[in-house]
Amino acid sequence: MQASVGPDGYFDERWAATYDESTAAMSTPDAVDPVVRFLSALAEGGRALELGIGTGRIGVPLARCGVPVHGIELSQAMAAHISTKPGGESIGVTIGDFATATVDETFSLAYLVFNTIMNLTSQDAQVACFRNVSAHLQPGGFFVIEVVVPGLQRLAPGQVIQDFQISEQSWGLDEYDVVHQGLKSHSFRFVDGEVRHKAVPFRYVWPAELDLMAKIAGMDLHERWADWEREPFTAESRQHISVWQKIG
Repeated sequence: MQASVGPDGYFDERWAATYDESTAAMSTPDAVDPVVRFLSALAEGGRALELGIGTGRIGVPLARCGVPVHGIELSQAMAAHISTKPGGESIGVTIGDFATATVDETFSLAYLVFNTIMNLTSQDAQVACFRNVSAHLQPGGFFVIEVVVPGLQRLAPGQVIQDFQISEQSWGLDEYDVVHQGLKSHSFRFVDGEVRHKAVPFRYVWPAELDLMAKIAGMDLHERWADWEREPFTAESRQHISVWQKIG
């Protein structure tokens, strides 16, 4: 049975304690270094704001390479792990919803990675996030989002469930609600002889829709790529790395 959602959202201490282990493949140098290079080049020596910083998978190595990082994170359980990592003690974290939480400073770069924009489950909340980011960016500053392209084109007619992860330790599937542009991601993990199920709601969002949200918030599209190595974004791309720049 899925536990009720508490103040830490869907990432309470039980999930936070094993989050780094469950995402180990995304935390290798091969996975992280291109992200850090991409973001540090955009920061241009300025400060960076990470929305949904989690346990610091990207924020900590970015700070270690010389970019001052501040994070916004809803889950205190997740954020508590940041200071335990080498270099993590330099990162300040504001606890709150990244669509509305504010920090009393401005930044040259803000970023959201690993589909986290979809944690905001309404269009209004996603628009509010763009406006919140714009208010924190210096003129000419950049906002970066890494997010999947909705996989609807890979579904058979009438199909609404799609596997996204299968291994000996875990199984994941996405359940689409095409009427309300919703997505529920189910994760089943096998831990100490028991099956742990987590179902997290998301709102999938199209690249053009994100561009309009940026326009509303006073930002223009600067560049879009298929990955952090700047491979061209095409009709076949499964994700995109999009960069918007604050006007003025």
